[in-house]
Amino acid sequence: MSHLNDSTMRKRILFSTLGVFAVATAFAQGQGLAGINEATSMMTSYFDPATKLCYAIGAVLGLVGGIKTYSKFSSGDPDTSKTAASWFFACIFLIVAATILRSFFL
Repeated sequence: MSHLNDSTMRKRILFSTLGVFAVATAFAQGQGLAGINEATSMMTSYFDPATKLCYAIGAVLGLVGGIKTYSKFSSGDPDTSKTAASWFFACIFLIVAATILRSFFL
């Protein structure tokens, strides 16, 4: 009889342990989902200011590049077209990158 009680006791302990792990796992998943949702809302709240910051940086770099290109053009530098092209495509890239990142993540 003692052997039967040991086997029954082991089964009870095993099922109790599995039940506790199942409940703990379900609770952890609920907390994890809430954490993921909170992180997502925090990240999406930063995209509007970050996009505006990229546009502002693009505007400043555009002005600086325009002045640099004008000064090279005025001095007769033969490298003016390369400078103008790099300035233009850098501004376009910054604007397109900010717009695409915003549309991709939001």
